[in-house]
Amino acid sequence: MDFANEIIAWYNINKRSLPWRETKDPYIIWLSEIIMQQTRVDQGTPYFNRFAEKYPTVADFAAASEDEILHLWQGLGYYSRGRNMLHTARMVLEEHGGYFPKNYDELLKLKGIGEYTAAAISSFSANEAKAVLDGNVFRLLSRFYGIDTPINSAEGKKIFTALANTVMDKRHAGIYNQAIMEFGSLQCKPIKPLCSICPLNLFCAALLKNDVDRLPVKIKIKKISKRYFNFVVAVKNEELLMQKRQNKDIWHNLYQLPLVETENPIDPEKLLQNPDFIDLFGADSRIINVSATIKHLLSHQTLFARFISIKNFSDINALSQGFFYANSTDFQKLAKPKLIFEFLKKFF
Repeated sequence: MDFANEIIAWYNINKRSLPWRETKDPYIIWLSEIIMQQTRVDQGTPYFNRFAEKYPTVADFAAASEDEILHLWQGLGYYSRGRNMLHTARMVLEEHGGYFPKNYDELLKLKGIGEYTAAAISSFSANEAKAVLDGNVFRLLSRFYGIDTPINSAEGKKIFTALANTVMDKRHAGIYNQAIMEFGSLQCKPIKPLCSICPLNLFCAALLKNDVDRLPVKIKIKKISKRYFNFVVAVKNEELLMQKRQNKDIWHNLYQLPLVETENPIDPEKLLQNPDFIDLFGADSRIINVSATIKHLLSHQTLFARFISIKNFSDINALSQGFFYANSTDFQKLAKPKLIFEFLKKFF
């Protein structure tokens, strides 16, 4: 059985019609690849369409402000992707004359583009024979060849990279890379893969050994940390006090309500005595309302957030620290974390 031929034959029958598959433009392919990282196709496609419509060329993208990019990105998560994209677009304009690179080695020099993305762009746009390795490909290769070396270990990366480049159809690298990722996404799914109707099932090592659910193996690396966010709703003249996150933490350069983070859950009345709270709002504040606690999952963090409405507060220190008031019109223009956006859209 020819592995690559079977994958491509399946793809020709079962592939989804996706807008970025209709082009060889490396800029458009780059847009789709970055947007779709850590994102489902059904969720990411509307974002891709909006970005491609508003910024049809890399020069258009490079001319945008960070606030504009992050506002359009709002709700996708992993906001560093948007910031890296702006850096990359400007780099392409300055160093490549506005022509987005198609070569794998040149692509690797751009910010936010790693081996997988460089392989995808170079193979889809120029048929360069570089095999892609994303989660779908790791899963398919691990199961079909019965490899239980952890896919996120140094040894595993070496083994799967060599295997991926060996089994790929180098003459049709672009179509093959599209095919193997689509196969992993739709056929060899993480849960309940369609083994009974899989064209590879007679030769799949994991299926023959009843090992499908165990593979691929992945080492658990990072412990999920818990953080407790107390967002303060301070209203003056029908405008909300807000701040821009400046530190190198989650949601960098996004806008949020004033935040007092605590090491553990805290009683709202005790929050009024917290030194950070007093520094921002003084000692005379009173609580109007406290929302239910919202659990918000990030890749390596779990946030427990509450929105606490106050009155009788002083804003002198907050304003001196760069906080500002925003009305409903301002709210529409500011790029906000999804957690803040979902709360404030009810407020306005």
